[in-house]
Amino acid sequence: MPILVISDIHANQTALEAVLRDAGTVDEVWCLGDLVGYGPDPNQCVQIIRDLPHLTCLMGNHDAAVVGDIDIDAFNAEARQSIGWLKDQISAESLDYLRSLPASKMIGDVTLAHGSPRNPVWEYILDTRTARANFNYFSTRLCLVGHSHLPLFFHMNEGSDVMTPGLAEDHRVMTLNGRSILNPGSVGQPRDRDPRAAYALFDPEARTWEIHRVEYDILSVQGRIRDAGLPIRHALRLSEGW
Repeated sequence: MPILVISDIHANQTALEAVLRDAGTVDEVWCLGDLVGYGPDPNQCVQIIRDLPHLTCLMGNHDAAVVGDIDIDAFNAEARQSIGWLKDQISAESLDYLRSLPASKMIGDVTLAHGSPRNPVWEYILDTRTARANFNYFSTRLCLVGHSHLPLFFHMNEGSDVMTPGLAEDHRVMTLNGRSILNPGSVGQPRDRDPRAAYALFDPEARTWEIHRVEYDILSVQGRIRDAGLPIRHALRLSEGW
């Protein structure tokens, strides 16, 4: 069975539950961070994640902010407002769990990081220049990252210095030859103009990577965001995936 790879849940319980239902039975779950931030369900999402069997989970930049490891002045005004609300809502139990999470981890021939192997919590890998530089910061064949909310891939072709970048399509199975940086996209706040929750299935034996998209009840999440008094932009963007 494959490994479920998820990232950037951002306190969106409805999207997270839809992903877990859609993915079905898996061998392991690898969560690349940002369990909280932006969304209305921080404690619920932390509890769901921590209860998953065979779990490996990392700390993201929003997780780091709520536990005090990152100055919130590094975030934009709306994100700061969300983090301020989050600090009032987060339970002591959830905080303890988030504090326990590592910034990066190596599992076999795979490096896991929220942002990048060079800067695990904060750096975005969005372009070939940044990706190429980051290949020097991990020794494994693969590196899985989140943070950008985009299901991107950067393949370094075996036996050459040629890089192939792209945005992975729904249900397209990619065979992984050579070295790659891969992003499963975002569960709770996609930003590739597709509002459906995103996740990936990784088969380390077959060396395949497959992005999946799943619809969920966006209106209910938007209603909870409004009821919580969180920035309206965080509700609106869910409908269009930006």
